[in-house]
Amino acid sequence: MDLGISGRKAIVCASSRGLGKGCALALAEAGCELVVNGRDETALRHTSDEIEAISGKAPHIVVADIGTPGGRRAVLDACPEPDILINNNGGPPMKDFRELDHEAMIAGIEQNMITPIEMIQAVIDGMAERGFGRIVNITSMSVLSPIQGLDLSSGARAGLTAFLAGVCRQFADRNVTINNMLPGKMDTDRLRGGFAYRSKLSGKPVEEVADALAAQIPAKRFGTLEEFGRICAFLCSDHAGYLTGQNMRVDGGLFAAAF
Repeated sequence: MDLGISGRKAIVCASSRGLGKGCALALAEAGCELVVNGRDETALRHTSDEIEAISGKAPHIVVADIGTPGGRRAVLDACPEPDILINNNGGPPMKDFRELDHEAMIAGIEQNMITPIEMIQAVIDGMAERGFGRIVNITSMSVLSPIQGLDLSSGARAGLTAFLAGVCRQFADRNVTINNMLPGKMDTDRLRGGFAYRSKLSGKPVEEVADALAAQIPAKRFGTLEEFGRICAFLCSDHAGYLTGQNMRVDGGLFAAAF
């Protein structure tokens, strides 16, 4: 399917690896001109090489922490008028909520709520003026189904979801959409880091923890970066202009709900 976004300018935050990388690769397949970002320059350049191999065009790379004001400025300086914005950022590590001090809580809110809001503030009026905009926020299934040890991440991302629920409806008539993707158990470094945390709590081997988690998923496997990225690319497409304010669960059926 032609997604109708070839030549569109896209920023993909925190895209050197993981879900952000999956989204960047899918948008490259669709013909977008990309700005990719991450803190690890080596990983980011590997991703850049993969994007160039797919699309024939090298993305603009910005080595910076998107969770800082300076990092956000650097990314926006590289692409001040994007058509597509993918908000993504790593979340706080798994930790018992009683171990969270004030500074850690502020940092978590900065990473997973303030950062995407400020990115949206910077680009959405321009999108509306040009008559096209697609904003996708990568949040988490923990917004709907809490995960022990990820309380700070869950709270900040839930705050972002509530904040944008009203904002998105202000721009729908100008072909600007805001949607959220809620990854379940995707095969990422973050998921595998959680195996170690659960292994420590339970005393079970990491492999046993991983197998038990996969068995809970109706699909009986973890999700891939490629399939996640292609769902994201569809949400950014011309065909998704009537889809806004939605929380797209990508979880292999793990969250059992009729509505």
